[in-house]
Amino acid sequence: MQSTMTIGEALESLGALPGQLTDEERSQLDRDGFLLIPEVLSAGQVAAVCDRLDALLRAEGEGAGKEVHQETGTERLANLVDKGREFEPFFSHPKVLAAIAHVLNGDLKLSSLNARFALPGQGLQGLHADWGRLETPGAYQVCNSIWLLDDFTPENGATRAVPGSQTWGNRLPGDVMEDVHAPHPAEVLLLGQAGDVVVFNSHTWHGGTTNQTERRRRACHSYFCRRGQTQQLDQRAHLREETVSGLSDAAKVVLDVG
Repeated sequence: MQSTMTIGEALESLGALPGQLTDEERSQLDRDGFLLIPEVLSAGQVAAVCDRLDALLRAEGEGAGKEVHQETGTERLANLVDKGREFEPFFSHPKVLAAIAHVLNGDLKLSSLNARFALPGQGLQGLHADWGRLETPGAYQVCNSIWLLDDFTPENGATRAVPGSQTWGNRLPGDVMEDVHAPHPAEVLLLGQAGDVVVFNSHTWHGGTTNQTERRRRACHSYFCRRGQTQQLDQRAHLREETVSGLSDAAKVVLDVG
């Protein structure tokens, strides 16, 4: 039966209230387009998530990530909501959800939950926004969160972002850059420790950098969109009945499956 709970009620039930963020944190999200939230996952949670992801990579082999996207130079996994209770914090953590709700004005649902591991010598992406041209300034449609499973360092392929670029209206990187893979003069690296989360307005120009180390750089991406938008991965079509039955009513609303 379809739930009568609204997204506002679901967020309140999960504790994802505006008071989770300080005025300074809200200002940073508005100004820069991104916010580091430290120590969201404990060391034990990070280890459990990494163990589960490695088991999934072994089991899925060459098909890993195919539900959404496969990318040369990375290991990808998708549909993680359906693949382990370890991933529940990625769509229910109160402060992360509060930050995403701030960007999307409280109008949100999970679009997809994926993993991306940048392999040694690989991982460079062109600067991009996760949406086309935004014709109405401030009417943001998508917001992402990067869950750091390794420390993000200048050497291992940390994500780069151009602060404030989410406010540049309908301009995209290719409009002003000859090579979107080249450094942008205003870009910064999103650095942090394993267990931290970076919430970023997905209209902000961003992209992975090259992993210059000999180890994988691991992260998950919990990606959200407005409720009227099409999900990157249709949760109703992909979640097993036993997965849905184990979710709280509030989580079902966030996933748009009940």
